[in-house]
Amino acid sequence: MRLKIVNVGEPSLRATSQQLSKEQILGPSVQNLIDYMRETLRDAPGVGLAAPQVVEPLQLAVIEDKIEYRKLLTETELKERGRSEVPFHVILNPVLELVTESSETFYEGCLSLPGFTALVPRAKQVRVRCLDHQG
Repeated sequence: MRLKIVNVGEPSLRATSQQLSKEQILGPSVQNLIDYMRETLRDAPGVGLAAPQVVEPLQLAVIEDKIEYRKLLTETELKERGRSEVPFHVILNPVLELVTESSETFYEGCLSLPGFTALVPRAKQVRVRCLDHQG
């Protein structure tokens, strides 16, 4: 089932998201949400989708950068954007830690702001501690 991705201005995008317990993660409602978010991400298409973008106030995101998406970019664009294949994965209750203070700026888009890209500075290296969808 494809979910509706809300646009900038939707209150769910600014609300505090809830952490999930292991029991919730393993339960059918979260497992179904993960499946629906995967289908929605691929249909969009996009490389990342967070639960608040589909009006679910949960600390959950799905990420995937398929090789087909990168085929539309030139080698120069791929290098400039630091793009490489990322297999599908789910992150739950993420905590990000800076590994280095250095940053890089890339063009990015957002599924909740369709049709726009902007130069966005991001940390060059982070460590993400999270749970996966199998608890």
